Order: sequence, then structure tokens, then C-alpha cells
Amino acid sequence: MPRLTWDSTGKRYYENGVDRGVLYVDDVGTPWNGLTSISEEPSSGSSKEYYMDGIKYLQLSSSEEFAATINAYTYPKEFGVCNGTNEIRTGLMLTHQPRKSFGLSYRSFVGNDVDGNEHGYKLHIVYNALAAPSNVTHNSLNDSPSPVDFSWALTTKPPILTDYRPTAHVIVDTRYASASVVSALEDVLYGTNSLTARLPTISEVIALFDSVGALVVTDNGDGTYTAVGPDSAITMLDATTYQITWPTAIFIDANTYTISS
Repeated sequence: MPRLTWDSTGKRYYENGVDRGVLYVDDVGTPWNGLTSISEEPSSGSSKEYYMDGIKYLQLSSSEEFAATINAYTYPKEFGVCNGTNEIRTGLMLTHQPRKSFGLSYRSFVGNDVDGNEHGYKLHIVYNALAAPSNVTHNSLNDSPSPVDFSWALTTKPPILTDYRPTAHVIVDTRYASASVVSALEDVLYGTNSLTARLPTISEVIALFDSVGALVVTDNGDGTYTAVGPDSAITMLDATTYQITWPTAIFIDANTYTISS
């Protein structure tokens, strides 16, 4: 194996920005314009130590839950029921009503020293969120007007998962995920000309990765291999030779590589 290196060209990553906010009420998507920031604030996750004969013999971490703070200049009308405001007649709202839970998705950018902010991005999907609004101050107009900055603290109820701890926050990193599965997932999250934007369950997201984004290479036992996966990952060079482009395909030398899916 080669010796470790640091700060290689193209490997100096950073993260910033937020856009493409989508609110999901009853799992139906609505664009959230005016988002200024989303601060992720996981709760709990602290460790607990156990000692025997004066020596630490066990260290366990408690369950961690996703929480966040949303800041925005405005919010979708559909968010009213999540903010405790019910429209009982057209244009007539009652405040301080029971708040409805909702889903949320947004995008954050991953940049590097070569591509800048265009290197990649992460899709964030949040489930079963409840919003607690902060104080809102309406100031008198003056010669230096500034819009109201709305803010909500979010708590979540993690959905139950098979084989994994419950979580309310899913991240898809486009630097590593198949372009085909990212495109298919965004069609669900943002909608198409024929499909309404909606919030997929975590199980649906996993199934999408397995069906659209999986790469399977089979050793036929006779010196040949069969590859099945996204079109973007497999390119036929001739009738019997193909080329694989995959994030986990790593060349060891000119004739040897490792690959996983």
C-alpha cells in the first residue's frame, strides 16, 4: 500500500451553503423559498462510563436524536399548520393551534480546491419534525429597513428501522452515490412533469439505492465476469469488454483493482 499523503490536489474539501429547501406536509412537497440557514444540532449522544476495580471497562454512547434550527425570511403557506396557525376561512388564521409534524429536505454544498463549490453536494432528508417558533419582532419602518428573520427550533421523532438505530436524518453524498440513484431520488423529492414531489420513507431510499444504484460483479468461474449496474457505471468497449466507473473501484496497478458495491 502507498504511504499516506496529506492535502493532495482535489482532496481539500470544505462544506458551505444551503438551498433547495422543500417542506413536506402529509408527505407532499412544497418549495421553501427564503431559507437563510439550517443549523443541525444533534441532541444526546453523550457517553457513559462503567468502572470495575477502579478501571474503566466499558464505555457506551446514548441514543442520539436529530434537532435543528431553521432561519428564513419567509415560509410556505403550507407551513402554517406546522407553525400552529390554522386557516379556518380564506385569509382568516387562528394562531396557537396544535402544531403538525412535517418532513424537510435541503441541499448543502461540498467544495474542494479544484472545483470550488461545484465539486458536489449532500442531500439531507428529515423526518417527523416538530417546529417551535422563536420570538418575532416587528419594528417600525425607517431608512434602514431589514426583513424579519423567522426562526424555528426543530425536534424529531426517528422512524423505526430494521437492522439500524432509528434516525430522523438521512444524508446522500453525491460525491460517492451513483448519479443514476441521485437523479431517481431527486425525481421523488422534487417531482417531475408527471409525478408530485413527495417524501419517500427511509426504506424507499434504501431500496432505491439497492435497485438503481447497486453494482454487482459476478465471477463466472471461467475467467470472465458479468457486471450489472447503472448505465453510468458500465461502458461497453466492444462486444465482450466493458469498463467500470465506480467510486469504490480502486486500481492497485495496471492490471489489478479492488471493487465493492
